[in-house]
Amino acid sequence: MDFDDVLKDVGSFGPYQKIIICFVLLPAALPCAFHAYSQLFIAATPRHWCRIPELEPWLRDYMDLVLNLSIPIISEQQQLLDYASCEMYKRNYSDIVRYLEYRTPYELQNDKVWHIGSPKKSETEKLGGLIGNYIFGYLQDMWGRRPSFYAYLLLEVVACAASAFAWDFNSWLALRFVVGLTVPAILASPYVLAIEMVDPEKRVFCTIVSNIAYSCGLVLLAGVVYLIRDWRYLSLAVSLPLLLLFSCFFVLPESPRWLLAVNQPERAAKILKSMARVNGAPLPSNFASTLAERFQKSQSIKSADSSSSTFGLLDLFRTKNMRHKTLIITLIWFANTSVYVGLSYYAPALGGDEIWNFFLAGVVELPTYLLLWPGLSYFGRRWILCISMLTGGVACVATFLYSQEANVMLILYCIGKMGISSAFVVLPLLASEIYPTVVRGLGMSFSSVIAMIGPIIIPIINHMGQQMLVLPLIVMGVLLIVGGLASLFLPETKGKNLPQTIAEGEAVPLRCFFSSNCCENKGKSTKIQLHRNSVPQIVICSICKAEIKNRK
Repeated sequence: MDFDDVLKDVGSFGPYQKIIICFVLLPAALPCAFHAYSQLFIAATPRHWCRIPELEPWLRDYMDLVLNLSIPIISEQQQLLDYASCEMYKRNYSDIVRYLEYRTPYELQNDKVWHIGSPKKSETEKLGGLIGNYIFGYLQDMWGRRPSFYAYLLLEVVACAASAFAWDFNSWLALRFVVGLTVPAILASPYVLAIEMVDPEKRVFCTIVSNIAYSCGLVLLAGVVYLIRDWRYLSLAVSLPLLLLFSCFFVLPESPRWLLAVNQPERAAKILKSMARVNGAPLPSNFASTLAERFQKSQSIKSADSSSSTFGLLDLFRTKNMRHKTLIITLIWFANTSVYVGLSYYAPALGGDEIWNFFLAGVVELPTYLLLWPGLSYFGRRWILCISMLTGGVACVATFLYSQEANVMLILYCIGKMGISSAFVVLPLLASEIYPTVVRGLGMSFSSVIAMIGPIIIPIINHMGQQMLVLPLIVMGVLLIVGGLASLFLPETKGKNLPQTIAEGEAVPLRCFFSSNCCENKGKSTKIQLHRNSVPQIVICSICKAEIKNRK
C-alpha cells in the first residue's frame, strides 16, 4: 500500500498540514537552535583583566587606552590586540593619572598608544549529542515522532534550567551533558513528522521553512544574548520560554505513515479522518475498514520486512544497497556537520564583536533558502547538494590565496557559509527520502551521530589556526569537496514516493557517478555494472542503458 495515495484521498497539503507545520512544527525548531549554540556564550570566558584602582575612573570612557597602559598584549591578529587576563605592568599609576588629567578628550582619543582590543573566547563542546542522537533515533522509530519530541523537550528544558543553579563546575558540566543528549536529535522528530504528512511535491516546502525557522532561531538567540549577558539568566532565558511548546501537546498528531509502518492502522485511520475533515475532503463511511483491508492485503504480500515490526541498526547494513547508501549519507553528513559547526565557531576569528559576527552568520543563511526553494523543485536534490558543497569547499580552500586580505577573506567566508548552509538544507531532505519509513528516524540519527564526531575535533583544527589563520578553512574546504563528489553516487528522489519498507528502499539503486539519468531498478539487480560498447570512449549503464563518456 502506497501511503502517498492515501494522502491524496484526505488532502495531501490542506489546511490541516499548514496549521500543524506553521504553528507547531516551525516553533519546534527553536529548542535546537537555542541550545546548540547558546553554549558558545554560556560557557564563554568573559573578557577580564587585572584591576587597577588608580585607573578605574577612566575605564568607562577610555577602556582601551587603560588596557594599553596597564595590561600586556599577548597576541595580535589582523591589527586586533588580545590582552593578558592575569598579568599587568608594574608601573607608577599615580603618575600616569596625573599625566592623563592634563590631556584633552581629543588628545586621548587620538593618542598614538590607543588600540582596540579583541575579546577572548572559550569554547566548550558538548559530547552528549554523540550518544543522544543514537538513543533518541531508536525512540523515534519505537515510540513515534510525537512522544519522542516531547521527551527530548522536557529533558532539555529541565536540564538547561537546572544548570543555571549549579554552583560548581562538575555539576554544571553534567547538566550541560544532559542538554547535549537532545541536540540536534530534538530537531529530527518534528522535521520527519512534517515530511511524512505531505505529498512528495511539498517536501521541499517543509524543508525550506524548517531551515528558515532554525536560522531565525539563531538570529533570535543573538538578540537574547545581546540583552542578557549573565550566564545564569541566559540559561533560563533560552529554556523556560520553550515550555510554551507543551501547549501543543494535544494538537500535534502522530505520523499516520509511521503508524501504518508499525502495524497500527486503527490509530492511523483516526488521524486521517481528522485530517480529511479539516481539509474538507469527503471520505466514505467505510474508510477505516477499507484502509484496514488495504493494509492487511499489503501485509500479506510484503517481503521479509513484514516478519518483524522492530528494526535495529543492523538493518541499515544488512543489504548491500542500503549499506552503501548509509555509508555515503553518513560521510556527507560528517562533512556538512563538521564544516557548518566549524565555520560558525570560526566567525570570532574574523575579528570584531562576537555577538555581531554570530548574528551575521545566521542572517547570511536566509537568502540561501530563498534561492534553494525553486532550485530543489526544478533541479532535484542530488545536483543541488553537490554544487552547494563544491562551491563552499572551493571558497574555503581559496582563502589560502588571500590570507593577507581581510575583506576578501570575509567574502570567501560568507560564500563558504552560504554553500554549507545550502547543503545542510538539502542533505536531511535527501536522506529522509532515501531511508525507508521503518528505519528513517534510526538512519538519520545514526548518520548524525557519526557526524557529531566532527564538531569534537573541529575546535582542535580551529586551534591550529593560531599559527596559520586559513588552515582550518582549508581543511573544511577539502571535506566539503570530498562530500560533494560522494553525493553524485546517491539516487535522485525528487517527486518520488517515500519507501516504506527496506525492500522498497533496496529497489532504488545507487547512481552512476558520471550519469544523471539512471532509472530506478525495476526488480533487477541493484548493482550498477559498466560495460564497454563497441564504440571507443563510450560505456553503457546496465540499468538505464544510458551512454556515458568514458573518463580515464
